[in-house]
Amino acid sequence: CISNLFPGCPDATNAGYLEQVKRQRGDPQTQLDTMKLYLARSGLQVEDLDQLNIIHVTGTKGKGSTCAFTERILRSYGLKTGFFSSPHLVQVRERIRIDGRPVSPELFTKHFWHLYHRLEETKDSSSCVSMPAYFRFFTLMAFHIFLQEKVDLAVVEVGIGGAYDCTNIIRKPVVCGISSLGIDHTSLLGDTVEAIAWQKGGIFKRGVPAFTVLQPDGPLAVLRDRAQQISCPLYLCPSLEALEEGGPPLTLGLEGEHQRSNAALALQLARCWLQQKGHQGLGELKMSRPSVLRQMPLAPVFQPTSHMRHGLRDTEWLGRTQTLQRGPLTWYLDGAHTVSSVQACVRWFRQALHCSQRPNRGREVRVFGGLPRLPCSSP
Repeated sequence: CISNLFPGCPDATNAGYLEQVKRQRGDPQTQLDTMKLYLARSGLQVEDLDQLNIIHVTGTKGKGSTCAFTERILRSYGLKTGFFSSPHLVQVRERIRIDGRPVSPELFTKHFWHLYHRLEETKDSSSCVSMPAYFRFFTLMAFHIFLQEKVDLAVVEVGIGGAYDCTNIIRKPVVCGISSLGIDHTSLLGDTVEAIAWQKGGIFKRGVPAFTVLQPDGPLAVLRDRAQQISCPLYLCPSLEALEEGGPPLTLGLEGEHQRSNAALALQLARCWLQQKGHQGLGELKMSRPSVLRQMPLAPVFQPTSHMRHGLRDTEWLGRTQTLQRGPLTWYLDGAHTVSSVQACVRWFRQALHCSQRPNRGREVRVFGGLPRLPCSSP
């Protein structure tokens, strides 16, 4: 078991990682500085990460789906993509993807042991942080793999929060995104959505464009103030309906009404990345004059290109609003860790059942399985 190689890590799950974070929690900024030391010991400097042309995404709900949409859109342009996400569904290689596919067992093994031995060789026996924890290790490993494989860009999903997440050693992303906000991980991030918004806004960088979806007024004001303090241009994404106006409806590879917000954010992230990198064919602007909503600039309203449409349509994110047919059984797979996420899951489940048309299917039994409601501070 990989987790056996990481002292103090009880298991290879996000729950185990959260427990470890709580036990080892000290000064958050010190923890982030420690991550930079691990990076240096692994043979890289933070400046090396600039080569990855990173799209950095955080949020409470939908950040993984947003990343999946964004990666697939940019891959449809013929770009070589890296994608770092968590947690994994079946095997840990899913966390590090090249062109949408988990890295091969051979590549994973090669980089795992190279990084592990490099950190072992450079550790200081007198230090209490001689080896990184599980999630930090795989974050470092993703950076190494993406650099060696010479990806054109890397989509990086934040682990927890933003300001002090170990992925936030990234100093110059091309663009940042914040998906829908809510209450989660309160023992680490704060017990109000405004406090959580402050943490998420920690990924903003001076001069780097950032986008967010419509949020409640309180957290939206926190994000706006956070961005202004560091001179980060922050934009509010128009709805997907605004981008569809005057053209055919967009088809999403991920089901569920809540995925439309994630797709709208992904389109802005992908378009901004292409624009920053000098690509052509970004989609015709529908609105030339700047607009403001809730005291925040509105992102461009544009006609999605054929590449963007194909990317949205072809997006796959296993375990998220996924339907599987296995013999006489139909499985509806989704996951949720907040009350609002569970509600979105239920809405999708009901919609999927309503839309399924299988005549003469005989007796039907519907089972909705899940965990009892836990406090938001629980992993």
